[in-house]
Amino acid sequence: MPPLPPAFSDVLDALIPSDLRPRVDASYTAPKAVVFRINPLRAPDAAAVLTALAPLRPEPVAGVEGVFRLPADDRDALTHHPMATDGSLYIQGVASMAAVWALQPQPGEEVLDLAAAPGGKTALIAASMANQGRLAAVEPVRARFFRLKANLQRLGVRNAQLYLKDGAQVGRLVPGRFDRVLLDAPCSSEAQFTRLDPTSWAHWSPKKVRASAALQSRLLRSAADALKPGGVLIYGTCSLSPEEDECVLDALLRERDDLWPEPLPWPVDLPALPGLTAWRQQPLHPDLTLARRVLPTEWTDAFFLCRLRKRG
Repeated sequence: MPPLPPAFSDVLDALIPSDLRPRVDASYTAPKAVVFRINPLRAPDAAAVLTALAPLRPEPVAGVEGVFRLPADDRDALTHHPMATDGSLYIQGVASMAAVWALQPQPGEEVLDLAAAPGGKTALIAASMANQGRLAAVEPVRARFFRLKANLQRLGVRNAQLYLKDGAQVGRLVPGRFDRVLLDAPCSSEAQFTRLDPTSWAHWSPKKVRASAALQSRLLRSAADALKPGGVLIYGTCSLSPEEDECVLDALLRERDDLWPEPLPWPVDLPALPGLTAWRQQPLHPDLTLARRVLPTEWTDAFFLCRLRKRG
């Protein structure tokens, strides 16, 4: 089994405490358990969905309603099940769902998903809003935009307006408009690495990390500009590298004094570390310790999350 890229292993060495490292290392060598949520926009009766899944026996994820997991061997059966095909359930990593739980969207609000494709988080936002209010979903890549559109239709989302647009322009075009903004930023996709498939990191390099950070910075500034005073902004990536996470946030927080980190609502006991306040001898904003870096394990993908509040 081939090793992970040395430069990425160096990141793990610097980030992961020794007592947690064996579990993290093991996550790269075996298929992960599959996590899914029941979609209330298509299936208000969760019990009926679980009955229809027999003989599969999903295990509830403690702390959240309607979220379950199955062994990795059941992934194909779940993926091709009619309940997945018709949108009654949606396969989605629990750390990905946590971004929406941290956003806490409410019915009747105006919410922006600034990098929305393929639409799993967008659909969970719509479900949290009970399809009430306005949900703006932005995606700049044409093929991904149409995949987003198809997914939202399949999942029963009715309160979303979709925009084929560069998210970096949105804050300038509609400043101070949204009650809540989610930016799950395009990243170097370190959460997708697996030693079972070396092509999972074929695109990755320290140069890719730096390029991702530059794009993330532009999008984060746009997200902050689009947010109403008093509003909530969630910044997330599926990358472990601090250059894409705390360092991007640190640059924004040092530029402007109308944003500050807040504690994350955290309903699930996810394996996570506090955000860093220094990296590679560079001091970072002290309140970034309120962010969380979800660790890759046998059932979770790597993810980084930070919640920001805009001064009212």
